[in-house]
Amino acid sequence: MATCDIRLYNIIVLGVSFMLIFTAFQTCSMIEKTVLDSVKADGNGTNPGDGYTSLCIIYAVFSASNWAAPSVVNFAGPKISMIIGGIMYFLFILSFLKPMEWSLYLGSVLVGFGAAILWTGQGNFLTINSDSETVSRNSGIFWALLQCSLLFGNMYSYFVFKGKSHISSTDRTDLFIGLSSAALAGILSLLLLRKKRNTDSENLVNLNSSGTTEPSDSPLQALKRSFQLLKTREMLFLSAAFAYTGLELTFFSGVYGASISHDQHFGADRNGLLGLSGILIGVGEILGGAMFGLFGKRTNKHGRDPIVLMGYLVHMTAFYLIFINIPQNAPSVETNDFTYVMSNKVVALLCSFFLGFGDSCFNTQLYSMLGYMFPEDSSPAFALFKFVQSIAAAIGFAYSNVLLLEWQLLILVISGTAGCICFNIIEWQNSWAVKSGYQTI
Repeated sequence: MATCDIRLYNIIVLGVSFMLIFTAFQTCSMIEKTVLDSVKADGNGTNPGDGYTSLCIIYAVFSASNWAAPSVVNFAGPKISMIIGGIMYFLFILSFLKPMEWSLYLGSVLVGFGAAILWTGQGNFLTINSDSETVSRNSGIFWALLQCSLLFGNMYSYFVFKGKSHISSTDRTDLFIGLSSAALAGILSLLLLRKKRNTDSENLVNLNSSGTTEPSDSPLQALKRSFQLLKTREMLFLSAAFAYTGLELTFFSGVYGASISHDQHFGADRNGLLGLSGILIGVGEILGGAMFGLFGKRTNKHGRDPIVLMGYLVHMTAFYLIFINIPQNAPSVETNDFTYVMSNKVVALLCSFFLGFGDSCFNTQLYSMLGYMFPEDSSPAFALFKFVQSIAAAIGFAYSNVLLLEWQLLILVISGTAGCICFNIIEWQNSWAVKSGYQTI
């Protein structure tokens, strides 16, 4: 098999593996609060814990673990690191078969650490299987496959929960057996990844200020390199965009679905709408991944900045529609409170699509930019991306139970504006450097 074929094969297998693992996890995170609230409402004396608290723990541990993740990936290699990370996700999903507070929070700690090495390994593996001609395409292929995970799990949860205002123990068990099986299949798929024979990175912009091109840095060197990259102007500016993706991840993966299921204006179908919302988020993610990845040469010919600007405008539209369509206390309690317009299912689902599409605009371009700018420092660069993203997500879940919807949306508007501006500054800098014949160091 030719080198280019091995690269494409690896990207597709990587995407399918993550699709299966995150069919389990993303579906779980979207319905976690609703499921645990139903367990608590059963009144059997068991405290299953709180969904928002669990997700906050996940992303807090994720953010801290990202400092160690490059060292783990450099020591074990990206493939083994991703397998270990996948096993952590599998154990977390299993804990929902018999929800208990201690197992929920212990599983949250495990998946937080697992996520750090899984995603750092993924970023490293994607980079070494890409070059300047294929990095945008490969980022888009991976992103589209990954976001298919939002379709399958949420499709199942829609049919299970449709017309039900309460989730029974039997429904929960059936769902999480299926999700656990998907996670296990994803872990096994990672075993099919193949080692690439050589790396072609000569066409990539290198921001490796240390000047080293050795792929086998020691774990300590990888940690030092993470701190060095964090101090660079480029990484500091990009951190604003990283943080925004974390805050909006919190919103679409946990808060918005819970808000829909809590909105009593939607009647008995509101838990079914939770599944449909996840499906429409997935459709938006997949469409964005296809547009900016599979057809990247056409859509990216004017640079990355117009795509990020498009995502920003789509998100701002979604935030306004959500503000007028959903009750302000819906993130935390079931409610039929005042809305500025009569709560409309079509508008709610349209906003789900907008949230997914806008998220894909930001993330595909961030993946593309990091792979382009940091080919020799992909592990620490992607670890820093996930560090900032996950600490922002942890903060988002921490305030989700406290702030009304309008204040959460305001935070998203402010952080989205800052992230869009900072991303475009770095993109314009890169464009100038390429046109001027300079290499940014």
